[in-house]
Amino acid sequence: MPPRNRLNTEQTALSAGLSQLSLVEHALCPLDTRKSLQQGLVHESSYRYTDANGKRQLAQVCIECPRGLSAADELYLWGLLALTLAEEQPSFDFYATPHYCLRQLGVVGPKSKGGKNYRLFRESLRRLAAVCYQSDHFYDPVRKEHRRVDFGMLSYSLPLRDDSSRAWRIVWDPVFFEFCQASGGRLRFDLDVYRRLDPASRRLLLLLTKVFWRRRYSPWFDVRELAVQVLGVADTLPTKRLKEKVERCASVLAKHQVITMTENRDLFIRRKQGVFAVRFERGPRGQQQGSASSMNVESPLWGPLQSIGLDRQAIRRTLNQYPHQLVRRWSDVTLAAMERKGNGFFRKSPAAHFVDNLKAASRGERGLPDWFLDLQKQEQARFAERARKVQRRPAGESPTRVTTPGRAFPLRLSRSATISEMTAQFIAAGQSEADAKKNAHRFAAAMVVKE
Repeated sequence: MPPRNRLNTEQTALSAGLSQLSLVEHALCPLDTRKSLQQGLVHESSYRYTDANGKRQLAQVCIECPRGLSAADELYLWGLLALTLAEEQPSFDFYATPHYCLRQLGVVGPKSKGGKNYRLFRESLRRLAAVCYQSDHFYDPVRKEHRRVDFGMLSYSLPLRDDSSRAWRIVWDPVFFEFCQASGGRLRFDLDVYRRLDPASRRLLLLLTKVFWRRRYSPWFDVRELAVQVLGVADTLPTKRLKEKVERCASVLAKHQVITMTENRDLFIRRKQGVFAVRFERGPRGQQQGSASSMNVESPLWGPLQSIGLDRQAIRRTLNQYPHQLVRRWSDVTLAAMERKGNGFFRKSPAAHFVDNLKAASRGERGLPDWFLDLQKQEQARFAERARKVQRRPAGESPTRVTTPGRAFPLRLSRSATISEMTAQFIAAGQSEADAKKNAHRFAAAMVVKE
């Protein structure tokens, strides 16, 4: 039987998203963009879990967002993760055009030129690339135990030209990707419903999708904990307002049949003065997480091969005959030649040039041309220079700090600055982005030990 992605290379938009199981337990940033998009944001949160002995414990989380973060960025985070893991051979190194990503996520149509959506996508990637996640009791699905963790989300390398047909490169943090790739560490959810919701309802959807997988009713959630820690609502709001926000999200999910709301039945119960709890009942779509077939999406190589000039039959034949990594590499070489050298560079056509190189490379008879290797070095140098120019918090200026009562998680923006600087230096020295970021994290961890 052919590999799953080779059965259908032209499928419609992605219908199932993927999230990391522990990350749906709490908000990654405040819901209010006036706070979340501030430079130097540090968002602190917590959530309760049951340990191996059946005791309830508290996990504390600190998320450093030097460039800020929006709850809307989570659509790109979970969507890109789903597209990466839908690959025939998933790797933390993901290549795709922005049009492919946005079309698969349902943000643009097949004939859309992107425009504003491309800019928003770039801005979201820029924020996500700077995020550093820390937890003192994160569940490791590979080792099946709670551990102290410190990881990033992703890094990227994009063409400088906005009209480039070359693929964007998304490199996932190896530790984060390991957690997401493990079968017990990821959550598949209904992306069709997700993209129709507002950010607060999206967060509640993910939490309830995790809960409803095995049970009809959710546990009783403390309203304040649910609203503040999971939805990302400000802790300064009175309980009455928090109840209203939770109830509004519940109404939205009920309209989409994720939960069932019975008339004349109060959603909340009062535990004591000013303390309320809420419980949800699974609806017809509450357990739907998307089937395995929904992950069989169009290959991200389809767009670049069309830009080179291959017809639909030739694309299918190429994707079935050659390793996708090899196809990706030589399609990038061909597209770079089209943009940098023009059509006069090709003896016959870009398509013929690509096919000839691909055949020779598959036999081990051809390596990457010198001009392309030089171009890669130039692009890496420019990327490193941009990384050096990342705005950092001026000395003596307090960062935006969003916290919950009783927390004492260390503030380490200087560590993020160190990682950014070391990553840029490693890239300038010739390391790949993935290796550079990994080594920068190791360097920063070693510095902490020395201190």
